[in-house]
Amino acid sequence: MTEHEAEGTHVKNHNHEDVVLDVDDLNVTFSSEDGPLHAVRGVSYQVRRGEALGIVGESGSGKSVTSMAIMGLLPRTAKVTGSARVLGQEVIGLNDAQFSKVRGQRIAMIFQDPLTSLNPVHTIGAQISEAILTHRKVSRAQAREKSVHLLDRVGIPNPEQRVDQYPHELSGGMRQRVVIAIAMANEPDVIIADEPTTALDVTVQAQVLEALEAARQETGAALVLITHDLGVVAGHVDRVAVMYAGRLVEAGTVEDVFYRPRMPYALGLLGSLPRLDGGRDHRLTPITGAPPSLLNLPVGCTFAPRCPMARDVCRTEDPELVEAAVAEGERNEDPVSRHRAACHFSGDLVSATPEDLFGSEAGKAGASAEPTGGAPVPEAGRGPEPEVGEPEPEGREVLLRAEELVKHFPILSKGVLKRRIGEVQAVSGVSLELREHETLALVGESGCGKSTTARLLLNLVRLTSGEVHYMGQPIQDLSDKQMRPLRRDLQLVFQDPFASLDPRMTVSDIIAEPLRIHREANGSAKRRVRELLELVGLNPEHGSRYPHEFSGGQRQRIGVARALSLKPKVLILDEPVSALDVSIQAGVINLLEDLQDELGLSYLFVSHDLSVVRHIADRVAVMYLGKIVETATTEQLFRAPAHPYTQALISAIPLPDPVKERTRERITVTGDIPSPADPPSGCRFRTRCPKFADGLSDAERTLCVEQPPELLDRGAGHEDACHYSQVVELF
Repeated sequence: MTEHEAEGTHVKNHNHEDVVLDVDDLNVTFSSEDGPLHAVRGVSYQVRRGEALGIVGESGSGKSVTSMAIMGLLPRTAKVTGSARVLGQEVIGLNDAQFSKVRGQRIAMIFQDPLTSLNPVHTIGAQISEAILTHRKVSRAQAREKSVHLLDRVGIPNPEQRVDQYPHELSGGMRQRVVIAIAMANEPDVIIADEPTTALDVTVQAQVLEALEAARQETGAALVLITHDLGVVAGHVDRVAVMYAGRLVEAGTVEDVFYRPRMPYALGLLGSLPRLDGGRDHRLTPITGAPPSLLNLPVGCTFAPRCPMARDVCRTEDPELVEAAVAEGERNEDPVSRHRAACHFSGDLVSATPEDLFGSEAGKAGASAEPTGGAPVPEAGRGPEPEVGEPEPEGREVLLRAEELVKHFPILSKGVLKRRIGEVQAVSGVSLELREHETLALVGESGCGKSTTARLLLNLVRLTSGEVHYMGQPIQDLSDKQMRPLRRDLQLVFQDPFASLDPRMTVSDIIAEPLRIHREANGSAKRRVRELLELVGLNPEHGSRYPHEFSGGQRQRIGVARALSLKPKVLILDEPVSALDVSIQAGVINLLEDLQDELGLSYLFVSHDLSVVRHIADRVAVMYLGKIVETATTEQLFRAPAHPYTQALISAIPLPDPVKERTRERITVTGDIPSPADPPSGCRFRTRCPKFADGLSDAERTLCVEQPPELLDRGAGHEDACHYSQVVELF
């Protein structure tokens, strides 16, 4: 019996009296100029003492609104009906004074952005103490003492000093742990965590999830975990509820939903995920289309317009959330955790895979995750097909080469007469090569210098020192005017497509702008825009629309089309899918792979998501605090990483597999990234390195402190920068 199976058995032995949160037929409607917006429709679930329920779904599915309604935090204009009982007490309809006695004491909430939850003018100790003093008759000294204990419990180092600091003095991960400490201050019976790790790096995410587990152990609270990350759900909950268009469409134990999904939407979410334990030998299977508008929901099943197995009854009758069809021997006798699905034909999914259901649909129109019009890609828009017998990446021409790139940004004093008082070492001696028709991934935590390196390669930021060569030509000293001809070959796709698209221009004008700058004839520019829209899987007839009229995934496709307008050879993609829902992300990833094959492109793929990198990259370079610490082929790096930092990064990525996620070995790092304005001497990773902390002699540590390790080839092109590197097989 696995660890999780044992936990599941424990949960099933709970009695009905153990229910601490009982939600029944909850509905939330917002009024708008266009009519009522039905954000939550008939949601019902129960959570028992000590149990963890995960709520998943795409953006706009109603996950957060449901929890805000339970917490009494929605605006007065919201119409809330139904029931939500905390320890038997009805909370829907309570006024602020009545709810203040419940909120924080019996039920607490952890919000997505800790900066909006914490008051910037009060110390974190004062804010934790406030939560304690509101509900308990204790002295301020006792409240402060409890605050220090709580900070220590959630893993904040030096809590006696941190308790007197302000939120801006803490890192994002520490701020989130402070919010967890506030939530557990009065030992509530229920903790609702709304996307508590969304904006965090994977190593910090692992620390925050550990703090959340500590909070549950300390308080014995039930947990409602709202997240879009199915890997986090797989490792930290007992049951899963899947939401779509404001209602629950599937619910059951974590094993039921992950291994035996009975609703096409849940199956599609699982098929859209790039997996760390997968590879590049299969395509992702995204869900076609986009979620419906909550102002104009379709008749019948709301998922029917995107469902490959939809039939006539699906378009006329909305299916109830009822017990799902199960194979022999799978029936769960527990009424609360019994597997339920809202699908007329759940029995047809008993042995189905995502490829069975969405595979043929996902291949259409470049695997678009949005409606495309279904037009074929015209021959004029295609580039050269890869030749049979094309050489391996090592034998291909080097298009872009960087040698010892250094970029320091000055730190200036305050006041009228500014003087240089220091410098931020953003990039410190980075060397890399990007070859023809290759994807090189540049990965690392936020602040490691990935995006700065990408801009240095394009000469968008001036180097402090070093050289950049494009096809053998040095470009680091070229002026903007001299760089213009090379811009045709070197293009950048930004992380946030909405911020990079001019809201005052139509999509056709946005894509045509590079053509006008480079003096393409007007007639050929219009033809090229239509070709590009078709190439990225969008309807050319929609070129007259503005960016705000498109979804996030469609806007990212528009950004790719603009970058392709001048037929470049190299695309630098800066976190191109990090802001997208998983199903939309899968379509964009498939599109990028198709475009590379069709047009012979080379990609520098900047990302912090190693699951995506595992799926799309040929080679990987890992950065830490301005330096590359390991580089290898994707297969080498993920099968047997050598640097402790890479090992920690890979082991921190959650797997969307309950058994694997709960039983895999973890290599953890502690603390936060040091300031690039004052990096550690010797090895920059040593302050967080688990091997340095516990595994080296004093003499060996001295070498790490005094001498920076060089990036050395350990064989077969696998390089790492560690004095005591050791290959570890993680999968």
